[in-house]
Amino acid sequence: MSKADIAVIGLAVMGENLILNMESKGFTVACYNRTTSKVDEFIQGRAKGKNIIGCKSLEELAANLKRPRKVMIMIKAGAPVDKAIDSLLDVLEDGDIIIDGGNSNFNDTIRRTKYVEEKGKLYIGTGVSGGEEGALKGPSIMPGGSPGAWESVKPIFQKIAAHTPDGQPCCDWVGQDGAGHFVKMVHNGIEYGDMQMICESYLLMKEVLGMTNQQMHEVFAQWNEGKLDSYLIEITRDILGYKDEDGNEVIDLILDTAGQKGTGKWTGITALDLGQPLTLIAEAVFARCLSALKDQRVRASKILKGPKPEFTGDKKQFINDLREALYASKIISYAQGYQLMRAAAEEYKWDLNYGGIALMWRGGCIIRSVFLGEIKKAYDKNPELENLLFDDFFKNAVEQAQTSWRKVVAQAVTIGVPIPALSSALAFYDGYRHQRLPANLLQAQRDYFGAHTYERVDKPRGQFFHTNWTGRGGSTAASTYVV
Repeated sequence: MSKADIAVIGLAVMGENLILNMESKGFTVACYNRTTSKVDEFIQGRAKGKNIIGCKSLEELAANLKRPRKVMIMIKAGAPVDKAIDSLLDVLEDGDIIIDGGNSNFNDTIRRTKYVEEKGKLYIGTGVSGGEEGALKGPSIMPGGSPGAWESVKPIFQKIAAHTPDGQPCCDWVGQDGAGHFVKMVHNGIEYGDMQMICESYLLMKEVLGMTNQQMHEVFAQWNEGKLDSYLIEITRDILGYKDEDGNEVIDLILDTAGQKGTGKWTGITALDLGQPLTLIAEAVFARCLSALKDQRVRASKILKGPKPEFTGDKKQFINDLREALYASKIISYAQGYQLMRAAAEEYKWDLNYGGIALMWRGGCIIRSVFLGEIKKAYDKNPELENLLFDDFFKNAVEQAQTSWRKVVAQAVTIGVPIPALSSALAFYDGYRHQRLPANLLQAQRDYFGAHTYERVDKPRGQFFHTNWTGRGGSTAASTYVV
């Protein structure tokens, strides 16, 4: 067998599936796992008879690779990645490329890129989205890191990635150092938001309208034929219609406590660090945290009272309103996500292609949807678009959905059904369209108790003033700073 085009370290399901994907596209792949028995199992099992080289050491791995060597790490994020990098640096040569395909924090990728480059090698931190099936059949791939590495990995990555209906690969260079993992993080944050909004729609159908799983299955099937057409709506349709071998509706057997791996939390923390109002995704993360308090919620349900869920309106109209509310809120979620990416691009000096990012998300990834095609069009039309809501398509879509959106939120609040993502999206929209918010009072309060100063509407921006509100504070003010 000839030398391999690329190597993959880590033979969990994502690593194995990526290897099989690469091999199926005509590439020879070397593989290694720290527990070497897994290499034997893979070579004798799923990889049998394929152009896949099993290696029992990193030295053997390096010896079986074409130059420049390309090694992709598919292991648990964190300290194990740093360990793997150090081990690889001992066996690789200058100009070789290390690729981290896990869910690493973008700050770690910034650090690692600098470290590996200082050692004479090149580094790529790439987001890979699509889960197990995507890894095997074509994921969305978001690479960033050492620009000099891109041309060497581009033919492989773009061939194994998902493709849009018109044949464009859902993979392109994102930017320097941590840009690729940052964009994957935002993707995951948007995924949290999308999932939470769908769950809230399910809860409203179930608790407000009293719909059966089969009825909800039919609604999601209809929604998936229209503007909400997406992978997450599609799988929700399938989940609500699924029964086990005993005829049980499996959705009703699942405990209502959600897990999370941290990327949604990272997105919220980064938004706070960059001063961006990523309210919907933050609420989605907190909703998972609240779901985890199962025992407390069971006790609270016996103690804390609320209104009796009773709906007297037109159920068919409410379902239509709910579809519009979900669509409008989805627009807000993406508008917030793209605002965060713009702020990060400015902070970290990345030249992000926002339309290209939407294209990368059009296929293979968890948030893939027809909706993303409209985002691509918006940024193709205006690459400097400040906010998606300023694009005519999205502005008009939210305006058309607005009445339904407000009805749904009002109904949920009146009946007492929690919809933190859908309602926070509306709150953001109303706050964003308000020329004047009550932050003038907030600044007065800050100045009153802490002499933090304020700007004035009748003076140029950047001039700060302090008022001696009590007559006892004097004229001394605190220094002005923004966290």
